[in-house]
Amino acid sequence: MNKSLVLIPVLLSASFVSVAKAKSTKIKRPNILFCIADDAAIKYLSAYGCKWVNTPAFDQVARKGLLFNNAYTCNAKSSPSRSCIITGRNSWQLKEAGNHVPFFPAEFKSFIEVLNENGYSVGYTGKGWAPGEPGKINGINRELTGKNYSDIRLVPPTNSISTCDYVANFNKFLSEKEDKPWFFWYGGMEPHRNYEFGSGIKSGHKKLTDIDKVPDFWPDNDSVRNDMLDYAFEVEYFDNQLHKILDILKKSGELDNTLVVVTSDNGMPFPRVKGQSYEMSNHLPLAMMWNNGIKKQGRIIDDMVSFSDFAPTFLKIANIDWGKSGMKTTAGRNLTDIMFSDKNYQVTKTRNHVLIGRERNDVGRPNDEGYPVRGIVKDGFLLLKNFETDRWPGGNPKTGYLDTDGSPTKSVILNQKRQGKNDYFWNLSFQKRDSIELYDIRKDPVCINNLAGQKIFSKRVNDMENLMNRELQKQQDPRITSNGAIFDNYPYAGPEKDYYNRFLKGEKIDAGWVEKTDFEK
Repeated sequence: MNKSLVLIPVLLSASFVSVAKAKSTKIKRPNILFCIADDAAIKYLSAYGCKWVNTPAFDQVARKGLLFNNAYTCNAKSSPSRSCIITGRNSWQLKEAGNHVPFFPAEFKSFIEVLNENGYSVGYTGKGWAPGEPGKINGINRELTGKNYSDIRLVPPTNSISTCDYVANFNKFLSEKEDKPWFFWYGGMEPHRNYEFGSGIKSGHKKLTDIDKVPDFWPDNDSVRNDMLDYAFEVEYFDNQLHKILDILKKSGELDNTLVVVTSDNGMPFPRVKGQSYEMSNHLPLAMMWNNGIKKQGRIIDDMVSFSDFAPTFLKIANIDWGKSGMKTTAGRNLTDIMFSDKNYQVTKTRNHVLIGRERNDVGRPNDEGYPVRGIVKDGFLLLKNFETDRWPGGNPKTGYLDTDGSPTKSVILNQKRQGKNDYFWNLSFQKRDSIELYDIRKDPVCINNLAGQKIFSKRVNDMENLMNRELQKQQDPRITSNGAIFDNYPYAGPEKDYYNRFLKGEKIDAGWVEKTDFEK
């Protein structure tokens, strides 16, 4: 298992363009190192103030470049989040690829394929675009994130961490590439589950008391704290590999003209986070460093940016015309206005909101139905619209709540309800939800107090929903414009397809991402 838009005033717009042109004339096309953790949350990296998770390499990138406070994926699950990254389109614009474990549609090119066609060497190690079927060109699997460099293995510090030697494989890529600019995707498989229980204490030398606060939607006990420490140890492992990769670049003399981007695909693999649509689900870490390109290093950026912004950014700095690239129209906006500015905090006023959503993440509901949501984050509020409120958001109880990875934390929550001790945490993670949810994420970042029913917030709800719907209409979201059920009907590419119906007929199907004890009788 693989571990609205308001026009910028003309003068301001022109100034950004002129700065970008001035910078581009002084530098050659940069290398691009894209580093993506698997399920790492923004809340638990030291650059963002966490005291019990140490990420010095991420912190270095932020200190010598840019630290983004408001980066969001449009969809908090591996496949659709990574599909958004590589295409520059939101998940609801990607047909099958709007779901988890899809057959990737042939009509959508990835920016890595475009870079490869335009003079870049491209490759990846670990987890690239996944899970799902990438499709074929002339009978050969598409390389959506480049050539795979994952053959070199190592003995990891725990039995749950990947044996992929990310650093050695990156070194191999550098030694084999042609003498031209390059793109490389470091796809860490950490901190994806499973974890070796107790590894945070045993191998990470942490203590339960290191954790200053357990999020209010989980019980605070030793099992949950151990689970969080085990997660932290794997985040630190990802960061340690990043440190070694940056060291290779420094020693080779290639660091200065390499754009380094470090992020994650979605929030941490715990109940009410990964695969859901709350603040801790979609709000993700992002740091960028480029010594030869980024103006005024060490800035903190408050602009709202989306993962759909990555692809247009990378083609822009590679001097590739999007309109001639074969890429479909992007929902994103390249980030050079921020990179080539000297401003802190809010750089571009119109970067003031982002859209999020989900369709089918994991199977386990009747007929492989998903849990469709659309949302918008603006002015410190998160609005969510749940389209099918009769469905279970965390997955059907009979089939193990498959939309929520198995974990000690999940087991604690389920057992507390089963034993009649406490159903508060179960309700937060697994109970059916209201059609409209509104949260003040500045005061309530864990999204527990739904404000949507309060009259004082009715105008805000209407304004945010209207803006969201206008933009989704422009993006031709089937959930808004035509037949949203099409997402439920797209085939699932994994062996667990039609899980619910097969399971109820008595078939034994291995859903390796949950525990056997997760299933309700």
